[in-house]
Amino acid sequence: MADPVSDPVQPATVHLVGAGPGDPELLTIKAVRLIRDARLIVHDGLVSDEILALASPQAELISVAKQRSRHSMPQDAINALLVRFALAGESVVRLKGGDPFIFGRGGEEMEACRAAGVPVEIVPGVSAAIGSAAQAQLPLTHRDASSAVTFVAGQCKGLTEQDWSGLAGHGRTLVIYMGVATAAQIADKLIADGVSPALPVAVLENGTRADMRTLRTLLADLGDMVEREAVVSPALIIVGEVARYALARDVLAGWAQRQDIGAEMRS
Repeated sequence: MADPVSDPVQPATVHLVGAGPGDPELLTIKAVRLIRDARLIVHDGLVSDEILALASPQAELISVAKQRSRHSMPQDAINALLVRFALAGESVVRLKGGDPFIFGRGGEEMEACRAAGVPVEIVPGVSAAIGSAAQAQLPLTHRDASSAVTFVAGQCKGLTEQDWSGLAGHGRTLVIYMGVATAAQIADKLIADGVSPALPVAVLENGTRADMRTLRTLLADLGDMVEREAVVSPALIIVGEVARYALARDVLAGWAQRQDIGAEMRS
C-alpha cells in the first residue's frame, strides 16, 4: 500500500475559464459548475460581481485585476501563482473576462502550466465582441455589408508601427479591443491607411451589462466622440458598415444639432 505521507503531491488542474462579457446568463454550463465547486478562484477585474456571487462562500477569491498602465500583479507573477497552487495539489479556477484566448493572455498562462507539468483545461467563454455585438443587435458579418472580421488590440505598444492596412473598409469589419485611450490615434491611423473618414463606427461600452451604452458616429469623429461622451473601459470599437445595423444612439448627429442650435442662439 502506498504511503500517503511519503508520496509526492500530484499537481492539480488549472482551469482557464471564460466568464464572458459580464451577463451571468451567458456563462456556459461547465463554467457555472466549475465556479460553484471551486475552492480557489483567481479572477480578473472584468469579471462581474454577479458572476463572482456564484462562488461558494467557502471559496477563496484572489483578484489579479489589471488596468491600463497599472497592474495589481504582473503577468509573470500570475503565472507563478497558478503554478504554485497547482503544484501544491490545489485545483484553481482562473476566471477571465470574455474568452481566455481572445486578448485574455490565456495562451501565456497555459504555456506556464505546461512548462511546470501542471494539467490545464480551457473552458471557452462568450467573447466580449460576440456578446456585446449581440446585445447591440450589431451583426459582425452581413451579406450586404461584411464578409470578414478582424480582432485587434488598440493599446499595444508601437500602435503606429502596426500594419492594419486592409483590415477595415468596404466589406470588412474591424473590432478593436482596449482602444478607448487611443481612439484618436486609431482613427488617424486608419484614415492614413486609406479608410474613409465617413465609415460608420460603433462604440459598445460595458457590453451585456445593465449600464451598457451603444454609441454610433463616423470614423473621423471617433476620438472626439469618446472624449465628448466620456466613454470608459471596458468598451469595444467596431469599424465598418455593419455599425449601421446596431441599436445605437447617433451621437454625431446629436452633437451637430446642438452645435447648430447654439450657433442660432448666439446669432
